[in-house]
Amino acid sequence: MSQYDVYAMGNALVDMEYRVEPADLEAMRIDKGVMTLVDVDHQSELMVYLSDHHVHRSAGGSAANTVIALSQLGGSGFYSCKVADDELGHLYDGDLRTNGVATNARAYSEPGHTGRCLVLVTPDADRTMCTYLGITGGLSRSEVDEAALRAAEWLYIEGYLATSGSARDAVVHARGIAADAGVRTALSLSDPNIVRHFCEGLQEMIGPGVDLLFANEAEALDISASNRIEEAVEALARLADRFVITRGAEGAIVYDRGETTRIEALSVRPVDTNGAGDMFAGAFLYGITRGWTAPEAARLAARAAARLIQAYGPRLDAATTRALLEAGR
Repeated sequence: MSQYDVYAMGNALVDMEYRVEPADLEAMRIDKGVMTLVDVDHQSELMVYLSDHHVHRSAGGSAANTVIALSQLGGSGFYSCKVADDELGHLYDGDLRTNGVATNARAYSEPGHTGRCLVLVTPDADRTMCTYLGITGGLSRSEVDEAALRAAEWLYIEGYLATSGSARDAVVHARGIAADAGVRTALSLSDPNIVRHFCEGLQEMIGPGVDLLFANEAEALDISASNRIEEAVEALARLADRFVITRGAEGAIVYDRGETTRIEALSVRPVDTNGAGDMFAGAFLYGITRGWTAPEAARLAARAAARLIQAYGPRLDAATTRALLEAGR
């Protein structure tokens, strides 16, 4: 039996969430609904503009949100990342551990700035992100904990790592260890801008293919260079044995070794979609590591994502997350 259900790799970012209007995005000249990388000076200017808006801080980054969701449901996770020896780095490490996630975050902390992500939520529940990577931009194979990875059932990789050459190298290194140890690999495409502008890096991380792929509809269409979801399904089937395409109010498409299942979305009123894909992935991974079928895991994941988007923030508290299991499969 594996020590960890999931060994995850991703950018360590302290999420700072603000409620804004579309006019604010226009004033700051920020593209709505996607992630944009910014330098520290630009992000500081944005924070000055946003100083009178609501803000909430928590350990974030896509893969971190996913492995925290897995842990809250009762799974076991390890998060491999890079933080600085600063106040935000200490906050990040403590938040992971409080949520039951093992990590090597502090083992490699160095002078510098821990990464941070401004999450801007508009009244339509859309999220726009402005990310300063800080020290996590130097994530490398040095941060890969081989013993923990070999002790896992799954390796989970966030697509955001495609923006860094050293991080891509770390992913390829980790995938080699995983293959040698019989650990299966899952990857999330993460964001439409990653697919559009870092597709070559994504393909490097995907390599000859992965066991499981997560994408939303925009990402799936972009990586398949198509405007038809049927063509996207065919394209993703060449990249992964299993995949899930989330489609918002249209539900999700689950593909499992040639068999396709459509999962209906729950009818809810969204407030904040930040973290919905991460929550979906965490709940799905929990289900399949418990021996559930892919459709069963997807139905839990859909419930979890639907519950998350009814409140502000990229994740739920542990009690609320755990209660999702009461509805069964």
